[in-house]
Amino acid sequence: MVLHCCFTGTTLHSLKLAAIPYFSRTLTSRLTPYYPRPLFPLAVRSLSAAAVQTAASSTDEYQVVKPQWKAAIDFKWIRDNKESVAVNIKNRNSNANLEIVLELYEKLLSVQKEVEKLRAERNAVANKMKGKLEPSERQKLIEEGKNLKEELVTLEEDLLKLTDELQQEAQSIPNMTHPDVPLGGEDSSTVRKMVGKPAEFSFVVKDHVQLGKELDLFDFDAAAEVSGSKFYYLKNEAVILEMGLVNWAVSEAMKRGFTPLTTPEIVRSSVVEKCGFQPRGTNTQVYSIENSDQCLIGTAEIPVGGIHMDSILSESSLPLKYVAFSHCFRTEAGAAGAATRGLYRVHQFSKVEMFILCRPDESDSYHKELIEIEEELFSSLGFHFKTLDMASEDLGAPAYRKFDVEAWMPGLGRYGEISSASNCTDYQSRRLGIRYRPESSSSVSPKKGKNAAPTQFVHTLNATACAVPRMIVSLLENFQQEDGSVIIPEPLRPFMGGLQIIKPKHIQN
Repeated sequence: MVLHCCFTGTTLHSLKLAAIPYFSRTLTSRLTPYYPRPLFPLAVRSLSAAAVQTAASSTDEYQVVKPQWKAAIDFKWIRDNKESVAVNIKNRNSNANLEIVLELYEKLLSVQKEVEKLRAERNAVANKMKGKLEPSERQKLIEEGKNLKEELVTLEEDLLKLTDELQQEAQSIPNMTHPDVPLGGEDSSTVRKMVGKPAEFSFVVKDHVQLGKELDLFDFDAAAEVSGSKFYYLKNEAVILEMGLVNWAVSEAMKRGFTPLTTPEIVRSSVVEKCGFQPRGTNTQVYSIENSDQCLIGTAEIPVGGIHMDSILSESSLPLKYVAFSHCFRTEAGAAGAATRGLYRVHQFSKVEMFILCRPDESDSYHKELIEIEEELFSSLGFHFKTLDMASEDLGAPAYRKFDVEAWMPGLGRYGEISSASNCTDYQSRRLGIRYRPESSSSVSPKKGKNAAPTQFVHTLNATACAVPRMIVSLLENFQQEDGSVIIPEPLRPFMGGLQIIKPKHIQN
């Protein structure tokens, strides 16, 4: 079996998993975290290096193919609001080609009209042939019907081709943008909130890599031999810390009404696409399995988003709030430099993700709720952090608005992203086919059948409750002590068997 990346462009890395014949069937969720009892699931295992070999892939190996699914894109709205859409594409620095989309849409409408006209003529001929006719007249109608059928077959083929081309081009158009989003690149992002102050130390601070080495918490060298760069082993208290963080985050979300999930960690490529990510591309962030239609997930947002795919939900069931634990796999293509050292940027990690499906008029308020939950969680641990309203060019295609949380990491000497919260409005639901049926506001029994209220697309939102590696970075660097030990914040202790401090082996009692 061969793996290669899939998320946003055309060239891919490839990974050969010859030594893992059952990889695609066995790499699934290993933990269901329950509240309130802290449990310690199996530790994350890196992929075997003996089984993983990186090889270059040529760009011509991956040709553009027509989409196997169709998003419910409102082309008429795009046409009627083409000026706003064009400005939005420019503000987001997107490579979407609006002119081609509009041109294809007009061609599609023209061909549709011609198809409808020919179908009407064919039906008229068919009706004429039902009556009594002279043989010559009948033969004439037969010839006319035959010609119409041939013309119709050709036009219908053109219509299918135009439909696929239009879908292919239109799917690259990003979501619209919240009017309060700052315009520009990442540097234009604005600080929404600043919490706490940087920790003060009377000694020279260490980064998490040095702390982890001295406390015997990580093994990057062995992981590099076994799996390659950007993999790691967690050891000793670091294992308990990961499990404690996961169960703490899940239990905190459950207190706030979220339903816990573990998810598949391999999904169909089409589901990745429907969540707004383009598989098989340059600088892609997700591994795909060659000779299959499957990918390893880069976030639980993808499988959770797919739970209600092609469904019509009742309005009374909304909002649906999920908190999902999964392992995540990312190629980190293009990443280099000091920002990638240690645990900060890795190929495999554990994460707890929150996901909400709601009515359109509620998504702004739930976006606010999600970022407030994140702020509460990180404040309770004693982190110093800032919340950013991310600029337009830093938004992924699905996001209408995105808030990032960056925590101060004293060992690295800078802020580092530990979380984000995005409102994707109906961008994902139009692709995933997730609708709801509004209920009547009157006391009269709801109408059914043709008289039922028309369905609407739900809005989807996602937010990270806990990305384990960066949480470990923040915890070790902020709560290090002069003797080399690290204090465990109180909220985590019940989920770590009461452990209060991680001490160097030479000073342990």
